[in-house]
Amino acid sequence: MYATVLTARNGQSPARKQLSNYLAALAKESLTAEAELTPKPGLVDRRGSGSHHDLTLGLLRRSAAVLEPYFSQMASASIGRVVDTSLREDLAVIGRAAERAMYKATSGSNTHKGAIWILGLLVAASAGIGDGNSQDIASVGGSIARLPDRAQPAIITHGDVVRSRYQAAGARGEASSNFPHVIELGVPTLRKQRAKGYSEEVSRLDALLRIMTQLDDTCVLYRGGVEALDVVKSGAQNVLAAGGYASAHGRNQLRKLDRELIARHVSPGGSADLLAATIFLDALERQQCDVSTYKSAWEDRDGAA
Repeated sequence: MYATVLTARNGQSPARKQLSNYLAALAKESLTAEAELTPKPGLVDRRGSGSHHDLTLGLLRRSAAVLEPYFSQMASASIGRVVDTSLREDLAVIGRAAERAMYKATSGSNTHKGAIWILGLLVAASAGIGDGNSQDIASVGGSIARLPDRAQPAIITHGDVVRSRYQAAGARGEASSNFPHVIELGVPTLRKQRAKGYSEEVSRLDALLRIMTQLDDTCVLYRGGVEALDVVKSGAQNVLAAGGYASAHGRNQLRKLDRELIARHVSPGGSADLLAATIFLDALERQQCDVSTYKSAWEDRDGAA
């Protein structure tokens, strides 16, 4: 895929910088694409804020842009590195800096904390693997996630509360298990629906819904408990059983689910993060990016080093 680019490992060479910037741009575009995808049940999209009172589409776009240079740093830090505790801790330092930048840019709103973890690992794995498909990248990302971070702050997060109360794996468990909901549900559904001739919007929405049918979403559990999670899972399954978003009945079922989630003030934010990861891995494997500035990292890879 881009093994030759990865031979430029000494210092911040042009090839190294180009690859790091490419992966960061793709991560930002994946977050933006997820935010803009419409209509998503209970989530921020082009229609409005969904179940959220502190988030808007503009805020999500701003957050994605602010995070881009930190994804670039994660990629650069991973090129040519062995997957070990040193790499894990270097990435954690960058990730915590990214969180601080996110909160500063959003005046304290948590727009992408889970996505920093998930996409950060996939960006790092993509930069370090040299060549591989989505499953290979997810496996390397999982290997990084399973390593300890000795400098991790001893604070109790919402995710910690949910994991303790409901034994839900959360974002950390998803990564440590090599991203099963992305690799086994999100990516295959996206490609299957696209192969059927459905639009990218329909294919991505159906991929999101497929993830929602199976994920023990800690965002949902924290706000609404097991009852709300059952509504999310069964509602998403009803949409797909009705033909998905491509069918009129499926669209009616999605609107019904959207109203129910907004009424309950719950939002499947964990599923949204995994959709962004799905979009990232799919686009990376297809070697596509909307930011033409960085395409040469792939197109000119034979001479980049």
